[in-house]
Amino acid sequence: MTDANLGPLYTVASIIEGIVLDVDGVLTDGKITYTSDGNELKSFHVQDGSSLKLLARQGIALAIITGRQSSIVERRAKELDITFVRQGVDSKSSALDQLINDGFPAASLCAIGDDLQDLQLFDHSAVCLAATVANAHPAVLNRAQFVTQRPGGAGAIVELAELILRAKERWPHA
Repeated sequence: MTDANLGPLYTVASIIEGIVLDVDGVLTDGKITYTSDGNELKSFHVQDGSSLKLLARQGIALAIITGRQSSIVERRAKELDITFVRQGVDSKSSALDQLINDGFPAASLCAIGDDLQDLQLFDHSAVCLAATVANAHPAVLNRAQFVTQRPGGAGAIVELAELILRAKERWPHA
């Protein structure tokens, strides 16, 4: 990605203070696998994790909001030092309001999601950058301002991190 490719996103991305992440379909490939004994399996891409840590080191607040409840998500959030986490939510917009009340930034947010319920975040007044992954639901693709080239679970957060940090002139890999 070059600065010339950022176009009008550059200005918006430069003011991002926090990122709200969906899990299934963004941090994972969206598949839910159950073992024969009923345990759930999820796979996370290591490049997403390193990109999230890079963003955090650059002062970008991180939050996870997901409609499902999973101990695997709790573990991954803990590994990445993401303390703003809401699982099992019916309203992602209300969950974001709760996170803001708990100290998450109240403006200049990016939301990245892949499915219809994530559109609630795109419409939230604190969100100024709506992002999605290449294999998102068509309605989400249509509403997003930024679409990664990579599908969910395949390192798509790398692209979002690069967009935001280049816009802030803090991309360390120039």
